[in-house]
Amino acid sequence: MPSPAELATMARKQLRLPTPAIAANPAGDQLVNLPTWLWLSSGWGPVSATASVPGVSVTAVATPTSVTWSMGDDSTVTCTGAGTPFRPGTDPIASSPDCGHTYRMSSASQMGQAFPVTATVHWTVAWSGAGQSGTFPDMTATGNAAFRVAEAQALNNGGG
Repeated sequence: MPSPAELATMARKQLRLPTPAIAANPAGDQLVNLPTWLWLSSGWGPVSATASVPGVSVTAVATPTSVTWSMGDDSTVTCTGAGTPFRPGTDPIASSPDCGHTYRMSSASQMGQAFPVTATVHWTVAWSGAGQSGTFPDMTATGNAAFRVAEAQALNNGGG
């Protein structure tokens, strides 16, 4: 009969971490020097799996702890939550209260004229069952997107 730790390993292998779904504001193209709000529209919340043999079951629970955003412009942002969704009526030049980035250059020179963006969620994994418990090395799941970043051009029509 497998030990609780062996059952825990089986449960861990059954964990299906969701792919993070990246969301941002402004929707569509980002603008140089305008705060970009970052959040995950899905892929944040505990996930569990259970492995059992007659008389013994062990459950592994993965809990998201942070998300590391690679913004494509050589910068990274680490947030301790999924981020706050931008709501209509919020000041469009306000920074996100918990997860955001401000691009300082346009993506015009990038392949596809967009920055490749990834969001990697870091998960802690704990297990318990049969009167025992433990942890596993952290797991990650990554989502991808491409952000076009444009420069807003100021127009001077000479007042006429």
